[in-house]
Amino acid sequence: MNYRIDSASSMPAYLQLYKQLVQDITSGIYPYDTKLPSKRTISQETGVSVLTVAHAITLLNEEGYVQCRERSGAFVIYRGEDFLEAMTKQELFPLEKETLTSEVGDFPFSVLAKTMRRVLLDYGERILIKSPNQGCPELRNEICLYLARSRGITVSPAQIIVGAGVEYLYALIAQLLEPGHLIAIENPSYQKIREVYTAMGLSCDSLTMTPEGLSSKDLEATKATVLHITPFHSFPSGVTAGISKKLEYLRWAKKRNGILIEDNYDSELTISKKIEEPLFSMDKDAKVIYLNTFSRTLSPSMRAGYMILPPQLVESFQEKLGFYSCTVPIFEQYVLAELLKSGDFERHINRIRRRKRK
Repeated sequence: MNYRIDSASSMPAYLQLYKQLVQDITSGIYPYDTKLPSKRTISQETGVSVLTVAHAITLLNEEGYVQCRERSGAFVIYRGEDFLEAMTKQELFPLEKETLTSEVGDFPFSVLAKTMRRVLLDYGERILIKSPNQGCPELRNEICLYLARSRGITVSPAQIIVGAGVEYLYALIAQLLEPGHLIAIENPSYQKIREVYTAMGLSCDSLTMTPEGLSSKDLEATKATVLHITPFHSFPSGVTAGISKKLEYLRWAKKRNGILIEDNYDSELTISKKIEEPLFSMDKDAKVIYLNTFSRTLSPSMRAGYMILPPQLVESFQEKLGFYSCTVPIFEQYVLAELLKSGDFERHINRIRRRKRK
């Protein structure tokens, strides 16, 4: 509300208030069937008596702008077409009309809705608490179990960081590194990888992509000690690194005492009957940070992803960045945990993979 009563005006206070309320109703600030603020609230905001407010609302009621309902308040019944001199009603904030497109990984809405209702019933007021900084224990534990049975990745919940999408996780990685660090990336690659790293003060060295993966010549020549790769179905090239190239990446990292950032956003949707083996589980001595997201497999609107840190970096992360609050609402985290726990997530992944094979 932004109502002002001019005490110096010759117009009575109730009429000034009445005119301002009419303006808000006819312009759509209070649409049809919405409730006006209470008389006491308007009185406190404007500094006039409750009786003055009641007089203004009575006038609105008599002229057909609102309907006063006993013990409920005043509800707007104005519709522009009901008034001969009213302007054509227009939306104050026109909504952009977007065409909903089906994407690979679209999750069945009925299953998602059922899971959300179950979380509301089972978790109750727990959905109102603040999430732990790394993400809620329920989700991190279910991610551990899911990765162990589906990807052969064995980790502890302490290694998992939950965040609102991979761009946020890229930014955390950039802050974990020293300022001015040189990081090698694929060329071509997902544009936001470079944009986030450079925005966080890092320098990027673009390495040429070949049909097998990154150019061995460029890998040897770069002075970077951190390498960001998408070994499965790299975007936009579509290249998937074979086992020889993956081993080359691991040797490169160990030789330089460097870090590999494994961005595996699309690997679960492979048409192969055998899931791609992640670099993270291929060599326990190498420092590999594993990234994945639910946005691709569930829905683009599900801004939730996770990062797995190698044991060598967990303590360093906690010291430097452990203060950051988790950016995913805890309700969504509980929903994701239930989807993983019930098996609905894996059944969906298997359906998508079968469909893609056909």
